[in-house]
Amino acid sequence: MEHDINADILIIGTGIAGALAGAKLAQKGLTVAFLETGKRIDRSDAVENFWNAKIKTPESPYPNDASAPHPLAYKIGEYYQQAGPENFKSTYIKLVGGTTWHWLGTTLRNLPADFKLQSLYGHAVDWPIDYDTLEPFYLAAEQEIGVSGDSAEDLGSPRSGAFPMPMIPMSYSDRYFADALEGSQYHVRATPQGRNSVFREDRPECCGNGSCIPVCPIQAKYDATVHIAQAEAAGAVIHAQTTATRLDLGPDGKIASVSFRRADGSEGTAAGKVVVIAAHAIETPRLLLNSAQDGAPNGIANSSDQVGRNLMDHPSKLSWAMAANPVWPFRGPLSTSGIENLRDGAFRKDRAAFRIEIGNDGHNWPTGAPLSTAADLARQGLRGAELDAAIRDATSRQIRLTSLVEQSPDAENRVTLDPEKRDVNGVPLPRIHYDYSEYTRAGLEAAEAAHQDIFTRLGATEIKHSPDIYGAGHVIGTVRMGAEPQNSVVDADLRSFDHPNLFLLGSGSFPTSATANPTLTIAALSLRAVEAIAGTVRG
Repeated sequence: MEHDINADILIIGTGIAGALAGAKLAQKGLTVAFLETGKRIDRSDAVENFWNAKIKTPESPYPNDASAPHPLAYKIGEYYQQAGPENFKSTYIKLVGGTTWHWLGTTLRNLPADFKLQSLYGHAVDWPIDYDTLEPFYLAAEQEIGVSGDSAEDLGSPRSGAFPMPMIPMSYSDRYFADALEGSQYHVRATPQGRNSVFREDRPECCGNGSCIPVCPIQAKYDATVHIAQAEAAGAVIHAQTTATRLDLGPDGKIASVSFRRADGSEGTAAGKVVVIAAHAIETPRLLLNSAQDGAPNGIANSSDQVGRNLMDHPSKLSWAMAANPVWPFRGPLSTSGIENLRDGAFRKDRAAFRIEIGNDGHNWPTGAPLSTAADLARQGLRGAELDAAIRDATSRQIRLTSLVEQSPDAENRVTLDPEKRDVNGVPLPRIHYDYSEYTRAGLEAAEAAHQDIFTRLGATEIKHSPDIYGAGHVIGTVRMGAEPQNSVVDADLRSFDHPNLFLLGSGSFPTSATANPTLTIAALSLRAVEAIAGTVRG
C-alpha cells in the first residue's frame, strides 16, 4: 500500500518526549517524520497574545484551533467530558514544541525510593527500573535541556556529575524563608531549573521577565522547539497541523500505518518501521482507544485493559499570607526555591508525600495580584499617594506556598472515549473519571499543616488556605510501564507489550506519580528508549 508519509521512525507529537528522542534518532542517520496536531507559532506573537489576553491562563498565548483543540483552565469541562466525582484540572496545549512552551521549568529528579513504593512502604506499585538504572539518563537529560542547579545539593537524588550551569540565584523572598526556617525541619534549597543562568548554546540567560508560565519571551527557559530544530537539522520532517486519528494494525501484529487528517480537511496515511506515540497522557490513550479494530478489539496496546487507567496529577495545596516585612515578590522566575526534604519517609506507609514550592509571584495564583490588590484597595476609598503607598506595602509582603502531593494510581481514574461528542477530526472527546484516594487526601492535609507551621514560624499574618484542590499541570499515568503484560501497557524500554514496533513515550508511562515535576523524568526515559527504538528499526 502506498502511503503519503514514510520514514524509518514515525513520531506522533512534538513535545519534549518526541522531540528529544526524534533528534537523537535523526542524528543516528535514521529517517524521522513527526505528525503534530498543532501549528508552528512565533514567540513574539505568543508574548503579544499573552499581553493582550483578558483572561490570563497558561493557555492564553496559544491558538486553540478547531482542528487542534485543547483543554482550557477556565473552561475545564468544555474539552474534558468530566464524569466525576472530582474534576481533572490540569491542561496542555497542542503546538510544535508541545506544552514545554508554558511549563514552569522545574527539573527535579525522582528519589530512589520513588521507584520502590510497594517494596519499601507497601503502597501502589514498583517501577520496572530503579534509580541507578535511570541516573545516567537523568544526567544526560540535564545536559540536553540545559539545567541550572546547585551541584553541591543532590536533594536526595545521588548524582554522578554536575549540572551544566550554576544555579539560578535564590530570590530575596527565598532567603527570607530560609533564614526564618534555619534549624527547623524545613530545609529551603535552590530548585534545579531548565532555564539558562548563563548564555549557553545560543540561548540567553534568564533576565527575570516573570512570565515563565505561560511564555518565556527570550527562550532562556528551555522548550522542545530546541530539539525540534536539532531534529530538522539532522533531516527530520515535521508535518504540522496533521492529526493522527487511528493506528492501523497489520497481520503480523505490528502497526502498519497511521491514518491522519490535516487541518484543511484532507486525509492520508503515514508509515514507519517504528511508530512512537508521544502525545501526552490524555491524547495517547485517546488515540489508542480510538484504534479499536479486528485484532485489537479494546484498542491498540490494550490487551491488559490498562490503557487510559491510573490517571494521575500532583494534586496541589495552595496557601498564602502576608509577611511581617517586605520580601519584594514579582521578580525573577515564578519559583526559584523549595522544600524538598519532606518527599520521603516512613510516613509514606500511611499518607502521600509532597514537595513545597516557594512562590516568587506574590498572591498572583490565588487572587490575581497585583491587579486585584490595587482594585481591593481602591474599593476601600484609597486614592493618589495614599493608594500608591498602600499598594507598595501590600504587594511587597505577599508570600505563597504550594505543595505538590503524590497521587495514588487508581485503575478507576481513567480516560475513555466520550460516547457522544467528537472533535472536528472525528475523534471522540476524552471522558475522564477522577478522584483522590484517602492516602492522597491525607497528604494534602499534611501539606496544609506544614504551610500553617511555616507561616507561623515566619510571623506571617492573614494566612489563608484554599479549600480547593488544584491541578499542577502534570498529566501522568494512563499507559503505565511494568514488568508484566497482564497489568501494564509498555515495558521498561517503553515498548508496547502487544505490538513490537510501537513505543509510548511521556509521563503516561509512569507507574506512580512521585512528587517531582515530571519533565526531567520524561526526558530521561525518552533518552533511554532511543537505543531500543533504533535497534528495532535496524532489526
